[in-house]
Amino acid sequence: MHAQPTRKRPGARFAAIAGLLLLLAACAAPGSNLPPLPEPEGNRADVYRLGPNDEVRVTVFNDPRLTGEFRVTDTGAIALPLVGTVPALGRSTREVERAIEREMQRKGLFRDPSVAVEVRSYRPVYVLGMVERGGRYPYEPGMTVLSAVAVAGGFNYRAIQDYVSVTRIGPDGRAREFRAPRDAVLQPGDVVTVFERRF
Repeated sequence: MHAQPTRKRPGARFAAIAGLLLLLAACAAPGSNLPPLPEPEGNRADVYRLGPNDEVRVTVFNDPRLTGEFRVTDTGAIALPLVGTVPALGRSTREVERAIEREMQRKGLFRDPSVAVEVRSYRPVYVLGMVERGGRYPYEPGMTVLSAVAVAGGFNYRAIQDYVSVTRIGPDGRAREFRAPRDAVLQPGDVVTVFERRF
């Protein structure tokens, strides 16, 4: 008698394929499935948008006594004496200037107010993961992923050094995570995470 060839059951084949897929997924580099960090659109790279913990100087030319430095609150507003609360989240300094002037006119403080707003200090960036000194660091205009990592003591010996994760708050207030190269330009409030090599 000849032995009948054994036939593999469909379930065993499925299990083998599933195991192979899991093995491939385990070998994939951390963060490789993240969407790329979007490039700034048009002239928007030159327009800074305010966010919580930014510190601004508000100059009121009509009455210097109202001039002062103010911090954008967690709710994204600036509280000004006599004027009240003015929304600042996602607005440029120019847009906040106009909003303050409109509020001053509405409250009858000045007929033709003149206001200037400038950023004195930016909200910090955070560097986490496989760096020597993870933590919170002051933002500097033009700061890149690599310069932020350098401020945090540099990559440690287990770091993936070609790319990182950048978590950024969008205009809608929601946090989104992206994959970013070393030369990507950061924005205030960004969270940089350096991945760990698996091998």
